[in-house]
Amino acid sequence: MTVSRWERAGTYLVLLLFAGYALYPVLWILFTALRSDTAGQGGWHPENFLTAWTQGRFGDYLGTSLIVAVAVVALSTLLSVLAGYAFGTMRFRGSGALFYLLLLGVTIPSQAVVVPLYFDLRDVGLLDTYAALVLPQVAQSVAFGVFWMRAYFRSSSASVVEAARLDGAGHWQILWRVLLPMGRPAVLTLVVLVFMWTWNEFLLALVMVTDEGLRTAPLGLRFFQGRTTTSVPLLAAGSVLVALPVVVLYLFLQRHFIRGMLDGAVKG
Repeated sequence: MTVSRWERAGTYLVLLLFAGYALYPVLWILFTALRSDTAGQGGWHPENFLTAWTQGRFGDYLGTSLIVAVAVVALSTLLSVLAGYAFGTMRFRGSGALFYLLLLGVTIPSQAVVVPLYFDLRDVGLLDTYAALVLPQVAQSVAFGVFWMRAYFRSSSASVVEAARLDGAGHWQILWRVLLPMGRPAVLTLVVLVFMWTWNEFLLALVMVTDEGLRTAPLGLRFFQGRTTTSVPLLAAGSVLVALPVVVLYLFLQRHFIRGMLDGAVKG
């Protein structure tokens, strides 16, 4: 089918409008972070980022968030791959019921369980620890991760798996040497999503942590806002610092992320 010049121009115009609509808040925050805090004073002020970094202690908060995010991503990805392979390639009694029971974790919001979870963690002495930040988010992420990886394993080439079995490969060899190398986009997509969700988590950190040394970046930004309510540029600079790691990770893995999302949409 031949596309006319006007149809192509209209398509690009619509895409530009949507791109502008999506980028406007990002550019507004960035420009606000670079402007002066004093009325009438023009020019760019990149020193706002250094001031926010120093006054807001974002170095400590970003370090805590990085530790929590790496731990959650590693544990969630490992458990999701193992469980997804079992649900996607094996048939055992009760597998369907168990899988749909696991999916309840996707439908239940964290706000509904944060209060009983607080008392449970308090009773076992895990409040104000990294475990209180990591374990609940692993539980939340695994529910979606199993659903995501099960869909990939079920859509994998049956002929490749059967050929590996004929060659004498067991389940571990099929998983780690055959299916996972083929499913790198799906795994990296899961990594990006879980990292983003973990990095932006605010409620769990607010409830489970009172020690300032364990504050995550979003929680640190909230307390920084309470100290600098009159400095909009510093707040914007702090927001950019908190969001930057997620943006960098996405830009670094965007090709695999988009491929994984498209493969999941087509196969789903």
